[in-house]
Amino acid sequence: MSFTAKIGELSPYLRLLRPELYCMDLTLPASSAILASYLATGGLPELIPFLIAVIGGFAAITSSYVFNDCCDIDIDSINLPDRPLPNEAISKKSALLYTSFLFLIASAAALYLNPESFMVLVLAVGIITIYSALAKRSTFLSFIPVGLAYGLVPIGIWLGFDPAGILKGNDGVILPAAGICFGLMICVTDWAFTLGGVSRDVEGDRLKGAPTLPVTYGIPFTSKFVTFWWIIGIICSVIIGWTAGLGPVFFAGALASGFWMLAQCFDFIKNPTPERGGKLFLNGSNYRAVMFGSMILDVLLCIQIGTAYSSIFW
Repeated sequence: MSFTAKIGELSPYLRLLRPELYCMDLTLPASSAILASYLATGGLPELIPFLIAVIGGFAAITSSYVFNDCCDIDIDSINLPDRPLPNEAISKKSALLYTSFLFLIASAAALYLNPESFMVLVLAVGIITIYSALAKRSTFLSFIPVGLAYGLVPIGIWLGFDPAGILKGNDGVILPAAGICFGLMICVTDWAFTLGGVSRDVEGDRLKGAPTLPVTYGIPFTSKFVTFWWIIGIICSVIIGWTAGLGPVFFAGALASGFWMLAQCFDFIKNPTPERGGKLFLNGSNYRAVMFGSMILDVLLCIQIGTAYSSIFW
């Protein structure tokens, strides 16, 4: 049975959370928490706060998916008619209650971690709401707020484990270089990631009057624009590793997955079709999940090696 068929068998409430993106959406908050804790304390985060951060980050990300689907029912009825809202498996009212519930989970997690994490969450939700409710129907630059909102996710998580912000910082550093680069990397790659999906949805956007970048300038131009931002994002991932002092496991995973991602981008340039854009959308999710996973594994190995070194020489 294909992965798509398996997704179709899930509860419509789970399908609203985009199961095809679960790996990315779980490893993003996990890697943010682990790297922040490692740089701040030299060790791993405590288990309970870590689990709360992962659940809260996942809820924050997926709540935006559900709200976006509520705003795009007419477009999705053309592009993705099998989604739970267009096929009426779930009512719009129920979906709005669902996204509110997910936001409450994310809010509770953020407040538990750090008041500044909650402030970042509110800012991110406000920005992504502007995208879904207004920007997508009014400007070809609507991808910009998406990247800004998702770029805030690792920063909000980071502040929960390295509270260097304004309220709790005591060394004059609002956020370390690695944390800033993490947010920047997510921002620019989300511009590229989003535009891959928007290229897939170009027919419905055009028919419903949404002036997205592919609708306004065409998919061939969008494919080159997307490739540029993936290149910048991959460079940012290397800078994250450098500023955080990560080891060869991270760089091997980040570079191998990065070069693979660039190969997918160049194929999109050669084949600028909605179908290839949709495939690139999933490619981007897989790339980021591998990069985040490499980061987690590298930190775990660094801590293990440090522990072994201490036991031998001390």
